[in-house]
Amino acid sequence: MAIDDKTRIELEAAAFRRLVAHLQQRTDVQNIDLMNLAGFCRNCLANWFEEAARDKGAPVDRGEARQLVYGMAYEDWKAKYQREASPDRTQSFAKPHKH
Repeated sequence: MAIDDKTRIELEAAAFRRLVAHLQQRTDVQNIDLMNLAGFCRNCLANWFEEAARDKGAPVDRGEARQLVYGMAYEDWKAKYQREASPDRTQSFAKPHKH
């Protein structure tokens, strides 16, 4: 890529914001479905954000990171949108996945 580091970081940040906005709009997509298909979910994304903040010495905790990703408190999102996983989804999640 022939772009400078500042531009690359800005583009990465824009892509991250777009991904987060997309996941906030797609409340029909359950975390277990994301895990089964992609190997990560909203919680993983929040955890990665929290870890990056910690590495930079920024005061972000898990609840704040999840609120950023979910667009609301995690418990509120769960109560409003999370459905019980079907047995086949749970069974698929339990299978080892290649990384």
